[in-house]
Amino acid sequence: MAEIGEITNEVIRQEIEEFIERPEERERTIHTFAKARPQMQAIAAALIDGDNDTVDQLTRDALEAGIEALEVMDYGLIAGMGIVGIKFRQNFIFVPEVLACARAMKAGMKHIEPILSAAGIEPLGKVIMGTVKGDLHDIGKNLCIMMLRGSGFEVIDLGVDTSPDRFIEAVEEHQAKLMGMSALLTTTMPNMGKTIEAFIDADLRDQVKIMVGGAPVTQDFADDMGADGYGKDALACVALAKRLLGVEAR
Repeated sequence: MAEIGEITNEVIRQEIEEFIERPEERERTIHTFAKARPQMQAIAAALIDGDNDTVDQLTRDALEAGIEALEVMDYGLIAGMGIVGIKFRQNFIFVPEVLACARAMKAGMKHIEPILSAAGIEPLGKVIMGTVKGDLHDIGKNLCIMMLRGSGFEVIDLGVDTSPDRFIEAVEEHQAKLMGMSALLTTTMPNMGKTIEAFIDADLRDQVKIMVGGAPVTQDFADDMGADGYGKDALACVALAKRLLGVEAR
């Protein structure tokens, strides 16, 4: 079992000590960073701080030094965002801080994505994502999309106010096996059920796994609507997507 003292970056050690409380998450995070090079730990620390300029520079430096793009993504960007996600879930940070971290991750990913594409690395899966009809909120959805893309999924973002027919069109057009719906308003939550009913009516329900999420959404609601899964936050969304598609991280 890895020890926190094996992590060379002081910022990362402090973040783990102060903010990660659950034993299994603590153990997993320590294990990840104990294996990470100092350069990766520095990228993660800058991302946690929301410093997109430093993340941009350190990512370019790492790639120019010959470090593999997947390593930079997994042990720098995604590992750092994992801590951000935990802090957000535990209310240690809030939406403005998360958005700053998301911009920092995007600054790094702009260097990573072309390399992965050129190398012909296949995505873990294809996911359709959208906020349901009548709802214009997208912060939570966008965080999930960022984490899904960073974890190796191809994501088609339908935006907000997405009708059942638009979800169906996208699933058919992209031959996607997984779809995610988000809602922030309690008044729009029933549209998740209406969308699932539309898939049943179109005889497509068995062809796609459907996951739901959003601040007012619960596991019980997801079960009642007939969804295949519920994710309470962006980290849970990624784990759920992997489980529903039966894939493992690269």
